[in-house]
Amino acid sequence: MTKTARRRWSQEFEAEVDGIAIAAHGPVLVHLYEQPAGDRWIDDAIPGKLASLDRTTGEPKWTSPCEVGYGRGFGAGFGRKNDAVVLGPSTQGNRIVRMSLDTGELVGAAKLPVFDSAIVGSDLCVVGGLDRIAAYDSETLKELWRYQRDGERYHGVARAGERVFVVYSVKATKKRGVLALDAKKGRFEAVVVAPKQPALHDLCADAGALIAMVDDLESALPQEALLKLLSTASDEDLGKRGPALLTLKPGSVDGDAPLWFEKVALSDPDEVGELAIGADSGKLYIVRGALVEVRDALTGRPLGEWAVPGLDERVGWQVSQGALLLAEEERVSIFELPA
Repeated sequence: MTKTARRRWSQEFEAEVDGIAIAAHGPVLVHLYEQPAGDRWIDDAIPGKLASLDRTTGEPKWTSPCEVGYGRGFGAGFGRKNDAVVLGPSTQGNRIVRMSLDTGELVGAAKLPVFDSAIVGSDLCVVGGLDRIAAYDSETLKELWRYQRDGERYHGVARAGERVFVVYSVKATKKRGVLALDAKKGRFEAVVVAPKQPALHDLCADAGALIAMVDDLESALPQEALLKLLSTASDEDLGKRGPALLTLKPGSVDGDAPLWFEKVALSDPDEVGELAIGADSGKLYIVRGALVEVRDALTGRPLGEWAVPGLDERVGWQVSQGALLLAEEERVSIFELPA
């Protein structure tokens, strides 16, 4: 039975929200910008601000100008020195910056190449551009490693422990897959999902599971799992492409047996654009419009489904310790998902 998630708090802003961050402990971070009159701006980025909110009440602790503004590419999270780490465009090129969690004071900044996706960890930040993946130390802001290989394009990143997972495509075929890199050195470790997917809709990882939302489940399964799928699928579903959840152990390589898999039922093909997944604390969160379904990440067992007001109008969302942080255009809220 679908329940309505309890809203713990909401905070309204007189500015546009374009990024959020939440961790197991500490404040909530909100990145903001003010839309210029006439929606026109000559630089690559619109100047931004960073706000720190009390996790329990949503009350602002501070709001400070941020070197990172609004534009292409963004990432935010928490460093290991009681600081916020923010990555994105600025009026003078892309930047990675550190700001004090106590005061919002700028602690450090460094230049970055253009990127599209980023994940921030207390030890390192991983950024993905079309032609490279790179990691930066979250304290020194120095580049630690860079990975690129001829004939590949990169489309998204996730991380579980000592492995970074990259959605990539092969230029010659345009098909997508997932590869794994060593998080400390950037060394190539393995192809995890072979590049046979016409689309790879989303990717997330937790300590015990890597979940890919693939588009052609049959081509992603090893023989034994494929036979199991074929024996249970209806004639109508056989060979039919569409979003499906493929869950693997983080240490897997292509051909290993999945933990579990399941095709995602759609009432309308346009629903694909409303789907998103996230993982935290052993749970998988599947967003579909304004609904979020919670599963046990290791088994796929359903744990509950909630309607979250505003989730279908989301700018961004994250989950930590059963708290769903939702960003809308000018509002940020936390909802409780007691699964």
